Amino acid sequence: MDTAPTALPPARLVRVDVAAEILSVKRSTAYEEIRLGRLRTVQIGRCRRIPTEYIEEYIDLLKREASATF
Repeated sequence: MDTAPTALPPARLVRVDVAAEILSVKRSTAYEEIRLGRLRTVQIGRCRRIPTEYIEEYIDLLKREASATF
């Protein structure tokens, strides 16, 4: 019987450094956006994680801000 390992689903919670990489910004910039309340996070114990849907919300915020300036 051949049991191939199953692939894990994509992560729904990512670390701040991973979110920064996804957004193509520095880690310090991601933390600044979190501090300003523009990029939301969740707390799990002492760890801060960013749900992928919050990353999408942040991207939508950036798009709205960009279109408001033109």
